[in-house]
Parts: sequence; structure tokens; C-alpha cells
Amino acid sequence: MDRGRLGSMVCLIFLVGVLVFGSGCQKTSEMDKPIRIAVARFSHETCTFCPKPTTIEDWEYYGPPSRDLLSSNEGYIGGFKTMCEEYGGVELVGVLSPGGARGGSSGSWITQEAYDKYSYGIADDLKDQGPFDGVFLSLHGAMAVTGIPKPEAELVRRVRAAISDIPIFVTLDLHANEDHELSDAADAVFIIKRYPHYDTTLQGERAARVMIKTIRGEYKPTMATRKPGVITPSVFQGTGVSPAMEIMERARRWENQRKDAYVSVAFGFAYADVPDVGATVMVVTNNDQKLADQIADDMSDYIWRQRHEFAGKKLPNTKEGVALAIAAVKDGKTPVVIADHSDRTGGSTHILEELIRQGAKNFCIATLRDELALAKIGAEFKQGDAVDVELGGYSDEFAGNPVRIKGTIEYLGNYRRETVAVLNFGTNNRVILTPHLTQVTTPGIFEPLSIPLEELDIIVLKSRVHFRRGFHETGLAGAIIEVDAPGLGPADLTVLPYKNIPKDIYPVYTKQ
Repeated sequence: MDRGRLGSMVCLIFLVGVLVFGSGCQKTSEMDKPIRIAVARFSHETCTFCPKPTTIEDWEYYGPPSRDLLSSNEGYIGGFKTMCEEYGGVELVGVLSPGGARGGSSGSWITQEAYDKYSYGIADDLKDQGPFDGVFLSLHGAMAVTGIPKPEAELVRRVRAAISDIPIFVTLDLHANEDHELSDAADAVFIIKRYPHYDTTLQGERAARVMIKTIRGEYKPTMATRKPGVITPSVFQGTGVSPAMEIMERARRWENQRKDAYVSVAFGFAYADVPDVGATVMVVTNNDQKLADQIADDMSDYIWRQRHEFAGKKLPNTKEGVALAIAAVKDGKTPVVIADHSDRTGGSTHILEELIRQGAKNFCIATLRDELALAKIGAEFKQGDAVDVELGGYSDEFAGNPVRIKGTIEYLGNYRRETVAVLNFGTNNRVILTPHLTQVTTPGIFEPLSIPLEELDIIVLKSRVHFRRGFHETGLAGAIIEVDAPGLGPADLTVLPYKNIPKDIYPVYTKQ
């Protein structure tokens, strides 16, 4: 080969190398570009039928808004943080956000004053700490605000107005009430699939992974949203039973069959009288609107076909449920768990009164909210004293009658920063008094309060499904009886005085 041809080949190889490796270096440079993402939280499940509005005082009962959102690896934000750490090159910035409100979902309509303070506060802090490449909002989805019909969507709109055109991603609880207004405002929405809620961290990880790919130009979130027109009580939404289990499995099958598709279903929160109540399907794809629509239509149609089994079931009333529990004890299926799922304020005495009437023994009410009785006991008695006191019956219009208890103060002290008392009465019966609604989800409450779990034949919990985490899935409960006692969260939704929900939603308004 002559020198001229050799020189030409060397030049050609050099140019190809520049093109190949140069472009690769440029791509690597883009991949290594630092990413800055803001993280905020504003989460509330609002029972609009409860009597007490949720105010600024309630939001700040446990402390003022904080930017300290990134200290844990648990939950939505923890999962988001962990995935960003795995990718590397991502700076997360906590945005000034409110914590949890006092009373949780026993709080009614959030005041507009409180909502404006925190929503505009988040937007203003984004301006002050920016610029950012993306915003992650950890929300619940069942927030209800006086005068603002769709508060999560409005929050995203307020955030959007405060920042440049960058991705806004949202995670939601399975009980979210949402519609297209949220997916129109946000770039992507991810909703947990399990109740009890085991996958909050997973959905946070998903949101982070897709956001990073979006910022790098590797993913273009494209969404489809559907409302099947079905409303279900929380007690029917546990994903360990049918048909909730099959609905979520169908969503997972779509995700497994279609690359880069994320299929979310919110079953909704029936105890919020809002226009976007009920089940919601939200699908995210990578720049494939046709696929998003196909999946959303399929999921929505499937939920509608399951509506009778999903939303039309009946549960035993108080008298029937207590009789079933006592019979289960006689059959040796102890401890029997009675789920008082409809008590949204925590002070209902219906099941306590019926247990006494039917002569039940070795039972524990875990728990009964009665701040007045606690105050009286704390001021006038000490642990070990005999006591004669009336309990409950005033927390809401369905709370029942006050129940007179003559017994002994078995425990009086602090539990999780609140004063609690345990009264022992009758044939080794107990009631745990708390100042607020307390949803007991595991048996961990009994040992600190010196209650021998092995002595309990019947345990009454103010819980819908979350109690299954610690009492059913562990094999502890010998039997579970869900009782439709009077309350603000009934299984029969047709008894609720709705004013704002859609007029064609099953089973409240349609008879199909």
C-alpha cells in the first residue's frame, strides 16, 4: 500500500473515531449533568362528614411547616430519595411543607386559609430556592378544601405558575379522589397498589426513575385518565381480597406486558363529598397516547364490570356482628377482631355497649377517643384507683350513648406523646382511652400499656383495612368480623347525605 492511500485511511479512521467517541462523550456529558429536584409534601384524607374543620392550628399542632423531608428512606419521599441516590448526580431540595394534621382523617373540610397558606407557601419556597430541573409532590389525593373543588390539581397549578416549564411528578394514596384536572396539570402521576399500604416506597422510586429519565430526554410522559363511575367504601378496598386484588393484578399485568407503562388505580375515598369522588385510572406511557388510552379504557371497563361485587356487599350490623364474635370465641377462634370501620371520629360506643349487653368477656376496645374522661381521670385519679365514669357518646351524631364503666385504672400515662388510660372492668374487660381517634394497625400497643395479649378473646379496632397488617397477615387473629355499626364511614354509602358527587355514580345514584 502506498503512503498516500495509507494516509487517507488513517485520516478516515481518525474522523470516524471523532464522530463515534466524540458523540459518546457528549452523551456521557449530558448524562452526568447535575440534576436539581425540589421535594414537597401536602397530604390529607378529609372526611367531609366529620364535624370539625381542619384549621391551621390542627396542621401545626405537632409543629410548623418544615423543609426536613429527606431524613427518612421510608414512604414516597424515602423511595424517591433512594432511587436518586442510586442514579447519582441528583441534588434533592426540601421545600417548606406542612406535616400531618391533628386528627388525621377525622378532620373535616380544610379551611381555605390553611390551604392557601401551605399551597402558596410551597410555591413561594420553590421560587426562593430555584431554579430546579423537576418538582416531586408527595400528596394523598383525598384532600377536601372549602371553596376549592379539586385541591391537588389546584396545588399543581399554583406550583406550575411559580416555576419554569419543568416536570412536575405526583404520588398519591390508593384512596385518592382525582380526575383529568390533576393529570392535565402534572406531567406524571403514580398511585400505590396495595391496601394496607406496603408500596409507598416503590411508587416513590418509580417517580424518581421516570423523572430522571424525563429530565435527561429519555422519556416523554404521556397520560390517560378515566373515571369508571364506581364508588366503594374503604372497608371493601383491601387488596388481599377480591375484587380489589384482581383489579390491581390487572394493572400489574399491563405494566409487565408493555415497556415503560405505569398503570395506576385509585379506589377513591367515599367519605369526601367532592365532585371527583370514586375510582380513577391513571396511565403513564413513554410518548404513546394510543397505548395509554387503550390501557385506561381496559382498566376502567374492568372496574365497571366488577361494580356489584366491589361496591354492593353488605356487612352485619352491631348486634349481629357482636353475636358472631362471641360465637367465634366459643369455637376457640381467639382472639376475634371486630373492625369498627365506620367510626371516623373515634368516640363511638355502639360496639362497647353491645358487648356488655351480650355478656362478652375478656374483650378490649382499642381504642375509644374520650378527651373529657381522660382529663377527669388525669386530674382526679391515679393508676390503680377505682373509677366510676361515663365514656364516649359525644364525638359525632352517630357516637351512640355514653357508657358507664365501674372499674380500675389499670394504666395511666403517656403513649406516643399522648396521655392514655386503660380501664379494667367486668370480667377482665378493658377499654383504652385516647384523646384523638387512634387507628390500631398492629398489636404493638398492648405491651407498652401492660395489657397481656394472651388474655384477650375479643379486640375491637377502629380500623377499615390497615389492621390486617398486624392481625390478619401475621396469623394472629383467629377470626375477623367487620361490623357496619352506625358512624360517619358506613359501608352502605346510600345513607350518606351527598351533595357534590356525580349523579351517575354506582351504587349511590345508579341502580344498574
